[in-house]
Amino acid sequence: MKRVLFWFGATVLILVVFVAGIVGGIVASYSRALPDISRMADYQPSRTTRVYARDGTLLATLYRENRIWIPIDRIPKMVRDAFIATEDRNFYQHHGVDFGGIIRAAYADYRHESFQGASTITQQLARALFLSNEVSVSRKIQEALLAIEIERQYTKDEILERYLNLIYFGSGAYGVEAAAHTYFGTDVAHLTVAQAAMLAGLPAAPSDYSPYVDMARAKRRQGHVLDRMATSGYISRAEADRDEYAPLRLIGERPHGLLSYRYPYFTTYVNHVLEQQFGTKATYEGGLDVDTTLDERLQRIAQDAVDWGVEHAEAEGIGAREEALVCIRPATGEILAMVGGTGFSLKNQFNRAWQARRQPGSSFKLYVYTAAIDSGMPPTTIEDDSPISYPMGDGTVWSPMDDDGAFYGAMTLRYALAQSRNVVAVRLAEQLGIDRVVAYAHRMGVAEPLEPNLSLALGSSVVTPLDQAAGYATIANQGVHIDPTPIRIVRDSLGQILLDNRFPQETEVVSAGTAYIITSMLESVINEGTGYPNAVIGRPAGGKTGTTSSYRDAWFIGFTPDLVAAVWLGNDDYSRMNESYGGNIPARTWARFMKTALANVPKHDFPFPSSEVRKIALCGYRDKYEYFLAGTEPRASCSSGGLASR
Repeated sequence: MKRVLFWFGATVLILVVFVAGIVGGIVASYSRALPDISRMADYQPSRTTRVYARDGTLLATLYRENRIWIPIDRIPKMVRDAFIATEDRNFYQHHGVDFGGIIRAAYADYRHESFQGASTITQQLARALFLSNEVSVSRKIQEALLAIEIERQYTKDEILERYLNLIYFGSGAYGVEAAAHTYFGTDVAHLTVAQAAMLAGLPAAPSDYSPYVDMARAKRRQGHVLDRMATSGYISRAEADRDEYAPLRLIGERPHGLLSYRYPYFTTYVNHVLEQQFGTKATYEGGLDVDTTLDERLQRIAQDAVDWGVEHAEAEGIGAREEALVCIRPATGEILAMVGGTGFSLKNQFNRAWQARRQPGSSFKLYVYTAAIDSGMPPTTIEDDSPISYPMGDGTVWSPMDDDGAFYGAMTLRYALAQSRNVVAVRLAEQLGIDRVVAYAHRMGVAEPLEPNLSLALGSSVVTPLDQAAGYATIANQGVHIDPTPIRIVRDSLGQILLDNRFPQETEVVSAGTAYIITSMLESVINEGTGYPNAVIGRPAGGKTGTTSSYRDAWFIGFTPDLVAAVWLGNDDYSRMNESYGGNIPARTWARFMKTALANVPKHDFPFPSSEVRKIALCGYRDKYEYFLAGTEPRASCSSGGLASR
């Protein structure tokens, strides 16, 4: 009997050693092939970028994965308890693998009882970070070994923080903070027990347990979580029963992607600028916080004005189906409002405010006249509005004229600009040199390339509404150009400032004196020229109409000391409108916007640069003056022979 027991014991020992050797060999084999756990410390998951209006309203979340990383100390203990009770009740006791949990899960599966789960939170994290979702023995061994190694190198709180920020909750939400916003419209810190239990039930099967998919099933799952919390001692049984029937206050499933943006015309432009500045990866994965320049009140006013303009264009038979408006604060370059059309949709996301490259017509004359005044020509300079022809390279002749077919002879620059006489603008461009006009346009704000030919004086090269707003803003800002921007501040995921536009770079393009004189000439456009009476808004303002010869584009760009707004009207397919002039619908749209936008802003004049500009009374007129750069004022007075130019 002793020999039998001896040999039995020896056999068992040999088998144990043999099995242990096999297991040890397997573990050693799999251990050599395990990923480097130290990479976990450097792992940077995709994080959500958030874009805000200037008042702090959330405009958009940009992401590859909708995730807002939140440190463990900002996740309430109650929320952590809900996940631990549901996914891994022995989380703080085991060392990566819960062997008791595996046995319980196997027994429950044998008894066909409710799903218990066998993977610990650490195992789930290991799978999410380093492994695939393949179901196999080898993958489970790797998962267990990785979990043990993770537990050796990281604290429980570090593991739990990564887990709660990485897991998927359905409806595009990754991590508990994004899930709290997606389902309940609040931060995780403000979740109720009932809401936390609903979220804790989601990771096991987000598409099955989502309240947006099947509320009855989601409620059963929530009840299961509350039961586990009570069983684990995190809440009382009475609290579990009460919270099962507590209101959830779901916000409802919302559109994803572009259609989820508030004011998508503006917000998609912000996306574009962010990608140019920081790259696509940082924009959609870097977790940036972006404070924009958007004024929501002005954006709503702008959209109303655009919708009104297109509606009236249709009612009046003008044949225009689209309009755009962009508004800038000239003193800062901030884009306060941007409307790229009448309706943003998945089928049509074209933003005409910055993507429509259209001929500006006579609104381009601003740059010709600015170059002329800056060269020393006063507004009283006489030019001849008479027929003129230029030979073209193809053997033809170009003879510029106005749409009325008439010529009015000698006239001042002020009158020519107010009445938008084409021949005078072309003659000026010829005298100045077209390259000089191009240089002024680019320095003042036009970003598009320009063809250096005389027809440019009449707006033959394409520009965008944003270009035109930027160019006119330079004059409104007393000759100082500031690049327009939709962004005030960009911070990284740690709160460090990456971009600060609150103190923008300023470039003096023309003197304050030149800007003031051009402004006074553009005031004449509104008060007695092609902008009258539709662009009159009851306060000091300058502006310019623009109409292409084929009626494919109509413009009005105007400004006060406070705001600049550019309006374009036309059709995306370049089809003709029915005699649509810039002084009609665009001017009326501009006036509607400006009157409402400035309703609570006191009226005030443009700053008068007294050291640079001379104010001279016009002979024969009461209270009528002309303005001259110092040194270009007339030599003669009224009493000695009348107003005369130098």
